[in-house]
Amino acid sequence: MELQEEMSPADAVLLMSSVPERISDLVFGLDETRLRYRHGPAFPTLGGLIFHLLDSGSKVDALLRHAHLDGLATADVRATIDPSPDPVAGTPEGALQETIEDFARVRRRTVDLLHGWGKGEWERVIADPRGGSFTLLDICRMVTKHELAHVAQIRNLTVLLPEPVDLGPRPNHMSPPPPNHE
Repeated sequence: MELQEEMSPADAVLLMSSVPERISDLVFGLDETRLRYRHGPAFPTLGGLIFHLLDSGSKVDALLRHAHLDGLATADVRATIDPSPDPVAGTPEGALQETIEDFARVRRRTVDLLHGWGKGEWERVIADPRGGSFTLLDICRMVTKHELAHVAQIRNLTVLLPEPVDLGPRPNHMSPPPPNHE
């Protein structure tokens, strides 16, 4: 469902600030087996999708900070918002919860920075070498739509996770043979 109204800066900041908590809530308690779940051959693994969202979110936060603090005027905006997955790299090693906490910390700093922006900063333009120019508000709107779409995908994939099945105790292959009743 496409948002029908344009997001105000306050709306974009509010939605961007909610993403880390939403991710954390959705993936709390998932083990490695569940993170490797792939709904079909054309789909990424659940872990791959989560790490993509965390990676792109961190890159966007860096772009916004550099634009504001360093006067960055040119950036590959679309590739920053939705980076192509590295075909060689799999799901990064490391604790998912720790990576989410790192992302949440960086996002809080970015949101604090965004809260202080005036109209002039929101309307500042970043030129994209691939074509086009985007205001910082446009970038935040694109980020919000991208991240919320991935949050919905994560939610849908977690709902589709197969239920773990308890197969009972492991059979003991060293048990004595059954008695012979002759």
